[in-house]
Amino acid sequence: MGFGIKLKVWGDYACFTRPEMKVERVSYDVITPSAARGILEAIYWKPAIFWKIDRIHVLNPIKFDNIRRNERPGKILAGNVKAAFKGNDVALYQDSTEDTVQRASLVLRDVCYVIEAHFEMTDHAGPDDTVEKHYNIALRRMRKGQCFHHPYFGCREFPVQFELIENEVPVSYYYGKKEGKKDLGFMLYDIDFSDKMKAVFFRACMVDGVIDVQKCLSSGGVS
Repeated sequence: MGFGIKLKVWGDYACFTRPEMKVERVSYDVITPSAARGILEAIYWKPAIFWKIDRIHVLNPIKFDNIRRNERPGKILAGNVKAAFKGNDVALYQDSTEDTVQRASLVLRDVCYVIEAHFEMTDHAGPDDTVEKHYNIALRRMRKGQCFHHPYFGCREFPVQFELIENEVPVSYYYGKKEGKKDLGFMLYDIDFSDKMKAVFFRACMVDGVIDVQKCLSSGGVS
């Protein structure tokens, strides 16, 4: 087991889409472990390490908003891109409004979490890859606010602000409250790329505003 980190992440909006809702985007109540891992990998990732989420602290009350957005289901043709690389005069944009689709989304508003996680070494680690080396690099990048690409909450239009927690984790809004203990049902844990991109779900339970991911997994609530 590698060294652990505590990262505070927050933003105005978030959408962690439930796969069973198909086209319409309906968010889970809280951030999923796979989305949390994606934030950490946006900050620091190497083939030699793999981030694992231990706990998720829900600091702010869970609030939803309904929004509608105009989207384009199509995309620019690959042939046009290749033609542009060859110097041909082609349009690399979509100017027709006929393909515009309006879709509703149920998103989270004013979110704030603390992600507790650790990383483990993978089979791709070389002789120069040590736990201490990668841990110190990750800490330095988190303290400076550096990232490979800007992390986001489910959709790229919902950017993430983050800072490293050096001391105690802030107290959750739900701490000591009756609604702080809540069964969130089956939630997406991750995608198993080694098994034909199989979706793995786990039974998430929040206690005093904290989801102990590893405890939920060890309890057998995985499908």
